[in-house]
Amino acid sequence: MTEVPELPQAVFFDMDGTLLDSERLWDVALEELAVVLGGILRPEVRDRMVGTNEDASVIFLLEDLGLPVEDFPEHVQWLRERMKTLFAIGAAWKPGAQELLYEVRAAGIPTALVTSTARELTEVLLGTLGAENFDVIICGDEVQARKPDPEPYATAAAKLGVDPARSFAIEDSPSGSESALAAGAVTFTVPSEVALPESIPAHRLATLDGVTLATLRAIAAA
Repeated sequence: MTEVPELPQAVFFDMDGTLLDSERLWDVALEELAVVLGGILRPEVRDRMVGTNEDASVIFLLEDLGLPVEDFPEHVQWLRERMKTLFAIGAAWKPGAQELLYEVRAAGIPTALVTSTARELTEVLLGTLGAENFDVIICGDEVQARKPDPEPYATAAAKLGVDPARSFAIEDSPSGSESALAAGAVTFTVPSEVALPESIPAHRLATLDGVTLATLRAIAAA
């Protein structure tokens, strides 16, 4: 009888809000942009932005403020430049995230960083994360369809040459979780900025603090 290899074939990590506490920095820049545009960033609008990308976030803001959406590219550029400055200061690791990532690497399991953030900004945060900790990096501006579409995770799996259904994805947002699930990955969520709807069938973790590969394997097996 052929033995089935132990899960996972790979582990896919989201970045903002999952590995790094960087959503707080997005809060700062988006609130500042709202003021520049003559308004405020309402909490419910900010919640819609979590897990999306810069384009979508700026469009949500412009729509809410009743401003012309066609002007969004210039505002995206403003936001990106502000985020470069904030990211250069640094973002803290989420509790337990660094330890889990390092354990996965030490076990020789392929890893991918799958983020909605543009490559230009992701490169800044790789100074904290360490590019060497990922075999593949998929950024938001490197796919045709972004989260919640499955393309980001499907692309990561294809580049790693793994079966997404036998791989783990770790996310914090509804759109990211939907993306990973749609790609077929065994998906774990860790709460960050917004609550995950009960309708999303992911494995829910209270935190990554103390979570190990054995923890994830046991949950997936159950």
